[in-house]
Amino acid sequence: MAISTQGTILNITGTKGETAINIDVAIKSFPDLGAAPAAIEVTCLSDDSQKFIPGIKGMAAMEFVANYDASVFEQLVGAEGLDLTYKVNFGETEYSFSGKHNALIVGAGLNAAVDMKVVVLPGSKITKVA
Repeated sequence: MAISTQGTILNITGTKGETAINIDVAIKSFPDLGAAPAAIEVTCLSDDSQKFIPGIKGMAAMEFVANYDASVFEQLVGAEGLDLTYKVNFGETEYSFSGKHNALIVGAGLNAAVDMKVVVLPGSKITKVA
């Protein structure tokens, strides 16, 4: 069954000292939630074509784009560099992973909305929660 991206949010939770962190980011776009494994070549000289086996899945920085919101941006900056939990929620379905993030304001031109990015370096496998 197909689903819509409408209502998709990025939820960030964790702690900073004894203070609980819970940030909801109304995102406009999100990256792939996973990665293809590296290809390990196992070709022998007697083979007539290359052969591969799957290696480790290489996770890269994940960029989530949202409209700039000063209060949310301030929360994001205040939580930079912390080990946090990130959840992408598609209504009834949710995917979760841990990591650390940086927040930045995206460059823009004439007659454009100001965006911000949450760039997450994943620290765990992405798993389906619900």
